Amino acid sequence: MRIATVNLKDFLSENLEQKQQFVSAIGRAYEDIGFVALKGHFLDKALSERLYDEVKRFFSLPLELKQAYENPSNGGQRGYVSFGKESAKGKTQGDLKEFWHFGQYVENNPELEKEYPKNVTVTELPEFNTTGKQAYKMLEKTAKYVLRALALYLNLKETYFDTFILNGNSILRPIHYPPITKTPQKALRAAAHGDINLITLLMGAQGHGLQVKHRNGNWIDAIAKDDELIINVGDMLSRHTNNKLKSTIHRVVNPSKALWGNSRYSIPFFMHPISKMKLDVLENCIDDKHPKQYENITAGQFLNERLIELGLLKH
Repeated sequence: MRIATVNLKDFLSENLEQKQQFVSAIGRAYEDIGFVALKGHFLDKALSERLYDEVKRFFSLPLELKQAYENPSNGGQRGYVSFGKESAKGKTQGDLKEFWHFGQYVENNPELEKEYPKNVTVTELPEFNTTGKQAYKMLEKTAKYVLRALALYLNLKETYFDTFILNGNSILRPIHYPPITKTPQKALRAAAHGDINLITLLMGAQGHGLQVKHRNGNWIDAIAKDDELIINVGDMLSRHTNNKLKSTIHRVVNPSKALWGNSRYSIPFFMHPISKMKLDVLENCIDDKHPKQYENITAGQFLNERLIELGLLKH
């Protein structure tokens, strides 16, 4: 069992046949398992390497310095979130990770500037924030074209998602899974979960461990090559399409004991829409065989519910 590989350059091509082949391939993959490996994206290797270097420098800082950048009152949506704070939906054990959040860089929208928490600047590392912003923009640009392809697959106008993702509440999350020092009591580096958002773009993780649950119950290793992004459907898009496009459960398993001493780094980009986007099930995803499965809700309401479930926001 393998995850399909597609190339965004086919979609961006002047050749309409190539473009349609990309739309069909990514759509079928998302109906089947909800994951693809994507080549031809906008995040170049040099920028990716710079970001990983900056991320490693940040997580190597003393704990008291990192904790100065932690603000639980914003639900962990910006800045640092310390080890073990987040748990998967329905789990009591905290995941074996610490992470950072870069958020949206709002353009020409004072209302959304007030709504979103401000990004946090790490004064000890002068390149950390500028590199994070550059990577954020390239991943956001990539996500826009993936969503355009999915709009065509769903028989919607190609730019259907554009207005919802412009200044959307997207998050770039560098994650550090520290070395494991004692036998974990039921905890994984990241317990089995589905993502909240529209789509997630994962840069090639430095260390194996990501697994995807196929509908036959088997767990499949999802490993991106150096020039690929792993991109999966989140719960918002699954809900909006009446589960036509699958938000698949995935996890990050602990390594073999021989590798416990190694850190693992991973950098997902969670593409979110603006909070007022309606996630109501699309009419063309409802028929006699596929009755409407979800109640109407906005993206903002859904995100808030999930942050409470994850232990990042209080009731």
